[in-house]
Amino acid sequence: MNRITAISGVLVAALASTWCSAARAQSVTLYGIIDTGIEYVNHASPTGGSLVRMPSTTGELPSRWGLKGSEPLGEGYNAVFTLESGFATGTGSLNQGGRLFGRQAFVGIDGPLGALTFGRQYSMLFWSLQPADIVGTNIYGLASLDAWIANPRSDNTVVYQKHVGGLTVGASYSFGRDASPANGFNTPGEGTCAGSIPGNAAACREWSLLLKYDARSWGAAASYDRQNGGPGAAASLFNGLTPVALTSSGNRDARLVLDGYAKVGKFTFGAVWLNRHVNSASTTTPTITSNQYALEADYQMSPALFFDMLLQRVIDRQQDTRASMEVARATYLLSPRTAVYAQLGFLQNSAKAAYSVSGGGASTPGKGMSQVGSMLGIRHSF
Repeated sequence: MNRITAISGVLVAALASTWCSAARAQSVTLYGIIDTGIEYVNHASPTGGSLVRMPSTTGELPSRWGLKGSEPLGEGYNAVFTLESGFATGTGSLNQGGRLFGRQAFVGIDGPLGALTFGRQYSMLFWSLQPADIVGTNIYGLASLDAWIANPRSDNTVVYQKHVGGLTVGASYSFGRDASPANGFNTPGEGTCAGSIPGNAAACREWSLLLKYDARSWGAAASYDRQNGGPGAAASLFNGLTPVALTSSGNRDARLVLDGYAKVGKFTFGAVWLNRHVNSASTTTPTITSNQYALEADYQMSPALFFDMLLQRVIDRQQDTRASMEVARATYLLSPRTAVYAQLGFLQNSAKAAYSVSGGGASTPGKGMSQVGSMLGIRHSF
């Protein structure tokens, strides 16, 4: 009888252990977007000429695949992770400087006190632009005039975020923002800055802050992102001029973003102001301030058909460069996961400016040249 009781106890313990394991089973999701098309850009070099290509960086959205998961730890806490890889659909090559998981790679704890995560992660600037930047990381968008907007992520970063109702607060701190692979980079034109240098703790550091509120039909956000200089660092203003060096940890590249959005019937409107302040190692232009302004709108004509527009302007007084840009985009959903789109971008440079209409790179015009870009594309999400 004692033996039967002992065996029963073992079985009960085994079943209880199995039930607990099942109750706390890890959840892992595979997801991704494949987006590509054909782009045409005129005046695509300082001597003119046109360019027809399949862009490697983005179309309507950047191509990526990833894994994300969570495991309940009890008391409302979960272990979380994300691994996300960006790639060029036309060639299958890795983006983000050749990193395997160049878009995101982090692990952490999420719970009642907020989420604390560690790894390669987004700056708070990224979260502040959602969803006010309606056109988003499109090939013709805010990032055409400032590529960091499409690449606001850093290596070696600790991130904290907390949501309370519609309010979100967040902060990030990177110990070395850009430890790129050999011959790679995090943001085009800005060099590398690995950080964690003995005796120079401030070199290549980056930190950002976020305050955001989302109601049912409107929202507003403010974010601040500051990058310290260091060996190999530079700051490109993406206006066709040579990037300025940020070789000292005392050099700074800071961005302040204020934005908001509102939904009215079938329309969504967005507005963005980005102020950038660069303290460089250059003796000719030690301080550069630029201001970028944007108005955006989305109109849902039907459940499957959307129209988007963007008007933006950038002003850099120290380098005497300015540009205006207009974008129109139409997206048609063939299914909940598959869409086709067509878009046009127009850019007008001032006499000393050479901004490019396309975020696809390798299409910088001559100074003072205007540009037209167009793209027909298809994307599928899974």
